[in-house]
Amino acid sequence: MLEIRTNVRLVGDAYRRGWRSMFSLTGKTVLLTGASKGIGAETAKVLLGMGANLIAHYGGDRAGVEAVLAGVDPERALALQADFSKPEDVRRLWEQAVAWKGRVDVLVNNAAIFLNAGGIEEDEAEWDEVWDKTMQVNVRAPADLMRDAVHHYKANGGGIIVTVVSWNAQRGSSSPKTIAYAASKGAIKAATQTIARTYADQNILAFIIAPGVVKTRMSEESALVLGGVEKLTADLAMKEWVPPEEIGSLIGFLATGACRHMTGGTIDVNGATYVR
Repeated sequence: MLEIRTNVRLVGDAYRRGWRSMFSLTGKTVLLTGASKGIGAETAKVLLGMGANLIAHYGGDRAGVEAVLAGVDPERALALQADFSKPEDVRRLWEQAVAWKGRVDVLVNNAAIFLNAGGIEEDEAEWDEVWDKTMQVNVRAPADLMRDAVHHYKANGGGIIVTVVSWNAQRGSSSPKTIAYAASKGAIKAATQTIARTYADQNILAFIIAPGVVKTRMSEESALVLGGVEKLTADLAMKEWVPPEEIGSLIGFLATGACRHMTGGTIDVNGATYVR
C-alpha cells in the first residue's frame, strides 16, 4: 500500500510540473499573505516557479519568509511585514505592494489565525477576546485588502482574488471551542463571493478554496481538539492529510485566470472526506 501511494505521489508531482510549464504568471505581480509557512510557503514556491513577481507577506516570522525566498532574484520577490491585528498595517501593506511594481494583478488571501480557545463553554472575557482577534485578522484584514484590490483592478482593467478558507466555512467546526474560527471563514467566503458576483463584468475574478485537513502546523493544533493526529487521520477518506503544495498548485492555476467562468466558485480540497 505504501509503494502504491508513493508511486501515485510521484505521478502527481510529475503532472504538476507539467501543467506549470503550460500556464505562466510571467510579468504578473502577486500579493500573497501568510507566506512564511504552511500553505503560504508552498504557494510562494509555486508562484515563483510559474514566473510571478511575488510580494510575500508575513506577520512575525521573518526567518520563515526569508527561507522561502532564499536565492530568488530580488527583482522578482519582496518580503513585506504587516500585523493584521492592526488596520493601519493592512493599509500600508497594500500601498507598499502596489508601489513595488506599480500594479498588483493577483491578491491571495491566505493569512489567518486559529485560536483553540474562546469557545461557548469558556468565560465571557476569553470569548470576547478570541472573537475580536479572530474577526480582525481573518475577516476585516482580508476584506480591507479585497476592497483596495477592487478599486485598483477597476482602474487597471481587472484582476484576480483567491481566498483560502476552510471546510469549516461550509459545515461548521467539530468543536465548540473553535466557533469563532469557523464563523470567520464563513464570513470571508461570503465577502469574496459578493465581490465575484458584483464585479464579474469588470474582469474582476474571485475564487474560494476550502481545504480540509492540510499537513500544516495549524492542522496539527486543530487535531488536538479532535482527539489527536491518529484519530483525525483515521476519519479521512484517503487516510492522509492534504499536502500543502497541492493547495499551492491550485492557487497558481487560478491566478492565471485560465478558467474565468469559475469565478465565485468554492473549490473543496479534502480527499473526498466531505463531499457536497
